[in-house]
Amino acid sequence: MINEAIFREYDIRGLADSELTDPVVERIAMAVAAIYVREGKETVAIGMDGRPSSPRIKDLFGRTLARYGLRVTDLGLVPTPLVYYASFRHQIGGGVVITASHNPSEYNGLKVMLGTAALYGDQVKEIYRLAVNGPFAAEKKGSVTSKDLFEEYLQYIQGNITLKKKLRVVVDGGNGTGGLTAPELYRRLGADVMPLFCDVDGRFPNHHPDPTVAKNLQDLIAKVKETNADLGIGLDGDADRIGVVDGRGRILWGDQLLLIFAKDILRTYPGATIISEVKASEVFYSEVRRLGGNPIMWKAGHSLIKKKLFEVDAKAAGEVSGHVFFNDKWFGFDDAVYAGARLLEILAAGKESLADLFDAIPAVFNTPEIRVDCGDDVKFRVVDAIREHFKKILPVNDIDGARVTFPHGWALVRASNTQPSLVVRFEADSAAELQKIQQQVEAVIRSVQAQVGG
Repeated sequence: MINEAIFREYDIRGLADSELTDPVVERIAMAVAAIYVREGKETVAIGMDGRPSSPRIKDLFGRTLARYGLRVTDLGLVPTPLVYYASFRHQIGGGVVITASHNPSEYNGLKVMLGTAALYGDQVKEIYRLAVNGPFAAEKKGSVTSKDLFEEYLQYIQGNITLKKKLRVVVDGGNGTGGLTAPELYRRLGADVMPLFCDVDGRFPNHHPDPTVAKNLQDLIAKVKETNADLGIGLDGDADRIGVVDGRGRILWGDQLLLIFAKDILRTYPGATIISEVKASEVFYSEVRRLGGNPIMWKAGHSLIKKKLFEVDAKAAGEVSGHVFFNDKWFGFDDAVYAGARLLEILAAGKESLADLFDAIPAVFNTPEIRVDCGDDVKFRVVDAIREHFKKILPVNDIDGARVTFPHGWALVRASNTQPSLVVRFEADSAAELQKIQQQVEAVIRSVQAQVGG
């Protein structure tokens, strides 16, 4: 039996021993092979994270793809962005990463690419339908060969990043695969690197590998203060999301970090388009406009943002969750290790510290992302009802859920793409206004849930 619930909006993710058993993995691989053959793809790159179950899943998946005539390049234990790099740099027809990102160690999953585009939404659901029902491609002799791209990847980044002075940086790899590349890259660039939990251990013995949760950054903050480092960089389990703390131990969230990158890019590309998402602070959009850029608010989700970046030829994009995309000196995909290198380059080129750059960002009051339980069967109806309620009295951006503009702030209510919940966030220009907005919107949510259910 294949559990349809593991086929999510952006990837496939479930319990390794009970939901991603060998028969299930084989059927999924047969479905993915059918898509590749149908689309005329002949080559596939495959890599894995450090979870105990990853070698089993990777080897079976690779062998199954080869059974349908595909030439599979096995990259081994790598950060997710290195598979992206292979697809972009070497024009490989497809890519598969065996990873559950920041999920606990008993989980695993698959991120699937067609060409350089990540499959999402209905494309992921098609994998489920094919895995259950077929049809599959005709069997044909393919191959699996191993390749090490680490040195090429590191040298490529070294060729487009320059540090004009030495910086002290703490790198918290979270025992994920970013520990394989980040410390070595930053040392080669000339930084003084202090690694923390950079040995790969997919059991994640030190802390949960999600740098968007403050408690997971406490070891990094303590080490930055202890060593008087210029900054700290934290990576998630597969190194496609970044967390950053300044020399004073303060956390910069993804939209604040993107604003720092945007300021730098706009010096080279005046008027450039920079994309963020509906959860991002209004400060990001107003500051990019003030600096002469063209900010676009788009739907949350790394696959959706990356697609939009290429559609409008934006120079950069990013999410509050720490996905950052560069499309100037880079390929447009999200790579936390590369994003860290870009940040080091900015700091090494100027006189301002990261703390100075942080202080220059206008201060507002906001909440973290709040999850409100709401059943998958009704969550979109709840958001629709909330949107219609507020449209009668206030401006509402409905690009992704309902982002309601109040006189002194805003509120966001959207349906989670990955969980049976609503995603809610609030921002205002004072603590009192923040509380007022939050109370008003939460009352509406409760009222609508009571009427609609969920």
